[in-house]
Amino acid sequence: MLEKYRATIHGDRIEWESETPAGLENGEGVEVYITLADKPVSRSKANVRRAVEALQAIVDRGGIRSIPDPVKWQREIRKDRPCRAADGSS
Repeated sequence: MLEKYRATIHGDRIEWESETPAGLENGEGVEVYITLADKPVSRSKANVRRAVEALQAIVDRGGIRSIPDPVKWQREIRKDRPCRAADGSS
């Protein structure tokens, strides 16, 4: 039986709703079959407002405690792209 995972597709990027499927942790590829839900995710002002409020609640709590160093975490997650300084230098 095929395993099912909830996710949202943003252009060519998949955002997993919960755990990342096994085999994808290290940037490896895996064949998938995608079934679209009845309707796309709404981008209404109310949904955007709720998303912003949720993010603000995370900020108000001091961030995500399981990620003590966000810059280091982002570098580890984004190994597929070289890091560049804001001034364009490497």
